[in-house]
Amino acid sequence: MLKVSKSIFDKGYEVNPTSYFKYLRENDPVHYEDSINAYFISNYKDVKYALKNNEVFTTKTLAKRAEPVMKDRVLAQMSGHEHKAKKKAILKGMTGKYLEKLIPILEKRVNYIIDKFIDKKEIDIVNDFGKVFAIQSSMDLLGLNIEDSEKIRKWHNGIAKFITSFNLSNEEIKYSLECSDKLEEYLMPLIRKRKNSAKDDLISILQEYKDTEILALTLNILLAATEPVDKTLAYLFYNLLNNPDQYQDVIDNPKLLRAAITETLRFNSPVQLIPRQLSESFTLHNTHLKTGDTVICMIGAANRDPNAFTNPDKFNIYRNSESSKPFTTHSQSLSFGAGIHTCVGASFSLIQLEMVANILLKRLKNIKLKSMPLEEKGIYTRGPKSMIINFD
Repeated sequence: MLKVSKSIFDKGYEVNPTSYFKYLRENDPVHYEDSINAYFISNYKDVKYALKNNEVFTTKTLAKRAEPVMKDRVLAQMSGHEHKAKKKAILKGMTGKYLEKLIPILEKRVNYIIDKFIDKKEIDIVNDFGKVFAIQSSMDLLGLNIEDSEKIRKWHNGIAKFITSFNLSNEEIKYSLECSDKLEEYLMPLIRKRKNSAKDDLISILQEYKDTEILALTLNILLAATEPVDKTLAYLFYNLLNNPDQYQDVIDNPKLLRAAITETLRFNSPVQLIPRQLSESFTLHNTHLKTGDTVICMIGAANRDPNAFTNPDKFNIYRNSESSKPFTTHSQSLSFGAGIHTCVGASFSLIQLEMVANILLKRLKNIKLKSMPLEEKGIYTRGPKSMIINFD
């Protein structure tokens, strides 16, 4: 019988968190972690309720978790008219004529990276492709020069680590803050230059706001558009290659690709944890939570809850989710959150993933996994360390 750790910080949890999800949902649905003074909730119903009830389960934790490296409040900290207006402006740059101009550029990026490996008949989907493309596509969205992509990726990783880690050392905190400062030094001249600009990149679209607000939103977009792509792409191919019948169905009918991506995001949620802070006392499963308590929503556990999904530990692209609308506030999967703070980059991520996967499937024939088993890392966000494939 599996020995279950009492702490999500146990080494075994990071190796295979799904082994613990069932135990937590059934035996410890409001799990307290003394080392960080926070409660972890794992049942689908509880997680969805917390995410959708932002008046009680607020995003105030981001003042400490995000603001120091984002330089100002991020979208998830806003409400009312401010939230609606800024989200609308960001979505404008990810849709319509702006997206139409961007897609051919992104397709060119994909093919350029593939061309480097096509003769080798081998590529690491995570490190050779996913991480490179994810940062470059986000930079294209923002109108940044991709010749700077390596340093942007380095700085991006620094601020992402600050937001998605627990118990960082003083040295690690210092490094993350330095990365944030360097991104600010890089972006601020561009932000000021694009005031009253007629350009059609996302930074220019946000020009009506204060410089510091634009900076925070730019960093917000950089993280939201970059984080899920490399992880989900690798998981998508890993899941399909381990389910050859479903893989062949996608090859035969490319329209199934969106369902495969949706199921991958449920099955392997790239964002595993979403923190909230209580604005008032609240009782959950006979546990009394106080005003100001931190409650962390376990997205990975919720997306494997049998009360929400039939046979949740089975990858199934034919899963029938009633009234499920992928990547909207009505989505049954909680991979991008729920309620008004559903990830602003969700739809853009879907478009990217679908486009990239389509090109890879067309250009890389007879794909086979070289690296087995898959080695994963991360508690807050999670993804493969590497995933090498061979192809003809």
